[in-house]
Amino acid sequence: MREECKHFQSRTYASGEVARFCVLDLAPEAPWRCPDDCPRYERRLADAGWDHGSLIESPVEDEPEVPAEAMSDVLRRAETIVGDISEEAVAEARARDERAIRRRWFRRRG
Repeated sequence: MREECKHFQSRTYASGEVARFCVLDLAPEAPWRCPDDCPRYERRLADAGWDHGSLIESPVEDEPEVPAEAMSDVLRRAETIVGDISEEAVAEARARDERAIRRRWFRRRG
């Protein structure tokens, strides 16, 4: 990935897992590679010339030695799986939030 692109983002989760991605979803082989001729590549200027401390993002791990077609297929299937459950997960979260709001409302009135 082109970490110097302004559309690149990285998130580190509590488990230590790092997600690296293009916020425009233009890197089909993320987290390893952006398209060579990406039409939206823009160099990030906000941190130019800064000194980074020890909390800087760790470097992207080496790209696995997998044929490009196989990698694209695995990533496409993973995106489909996430897409299939995302609506259900959002509905669950909204229902949980609504229950919490109702509980707080009843506590105030009681």
